Amino acid sequence: VLKLFKLLHRTRQEVFKNDFKALEAARQKINEEFRNNRDETSEEKINELLKIASDVEVILRTSVIQAVHTDSDKIVLIPRKDLLQDNTPYLDKPTKK
Repeated sequence: VLKLFKLLHRTRQEVFKNDFKALEAARQKINEEFRNNRDETSEEKINELLKIASDVEVILRTSVIQAVHTDSDKIVLIPRKDLLQDNTPYLDKPTKK
């Protein structure tokens, strides 16, 4: 449980780097969820909560991207290395095999 708690906080720091509002909101939410379930004794429920927390960490790491407003009608995306993946280029006219 503690290992996953620390992993969520490390992921939060990486995903929301330089966004102090998002960092604080994520910190509070992680702490609140773990605090609310601190007294849980059912092993089945604990395993279910750990699975949810693990899924949340994966979603944060692989799906969340930062964006910055640079102008009234422009946004700059700031991708992390975790988000950059090899992709097949788009072709208007695919070649036949």
